[in-house]
Formats: sequence, structure tokens, C-alpha cells
Amino acid sequence: MALIAPRMTAGLPAEDAGKLRQALEGGHDITVFVDGTVHRLTPQARDAVVDLLSRFGRGEAVTVSSVEEMLTTSQAAELAGISHTYLRNMTDRGEIPVEYRGTHRRIRLASIMAWLDEQKKSEKAAGTS
Repeated sequence: MALIAPRMTAGLPAEDAGKLRQALEGGHDITVFVDGTVHRLTPQARDAVVDLLSRFGRGEAVTVSSVEEMLTTSQAAELAGISHTYLRNMTDRGEIPVEYRGTHRRIRLASIMAWLDEQKKSEKAAGTS
């Protein structure tokens, strides 16, 4: 898995951290509003947000980063519905980007999803011609 652009944020001032800590002590019901629209989080995302806010509530500095999922050729081939040999040949031709971990190929989930989207577009275009 590859780390993507970590971001460091200083801890909250003591007064703000205390208010946040008190608010979180009442429960774990977190409502997320983006431009006035309510968004429900998955349990894992909710737990991550609560953890982040709890750390801020303790006055801790926080680093936030994301991890991009890397797949083996077998996992990527299964997801794409093709043989792993065909997938390896595609990576050899440069049709799907690949990274190596030692001698093992790893393919980004996003790369497989992009390839699948291209295949769907190609099928639609062929069907309308």
C-alpha cells in the first residue's frame, strides 16, 4: 500500500480541546454536514472521525494520510474478470500500470477500476456503431 500526501495539523488550543472533549464524552453520534447536506458515514469512517476528534480533544497534533490499495495480479485479474496471465501481459505492454515490490507485481485498485471503465465505454461505443 502506498502512502499518499500526509497532512500535519497542530493540536487545538486548550479551551477548544476541552470543549470538544466534553462534547465527545456524551456519545459517539457524529453528524457530518457538507454545504448543509447531511452525510451518513460507514461505521469504520465514523470511528476514524471520532478518533480524530478525540485526539484533537486531548490537544494532540494529528497527521492525516490515506493509503491507496495495491492488489496482487491474481486479485486484480479476479476483479477485472480476466486471467492473471492476460493481466500480466497487459502490464508488460504498459496497458495497465504496475509497481514492483521486490519481484512481485502490485497494481493499484484505481488502475483496474479505470481499465474496467474504459472497457465499458468501448463496449457501448461498439454497440452504437
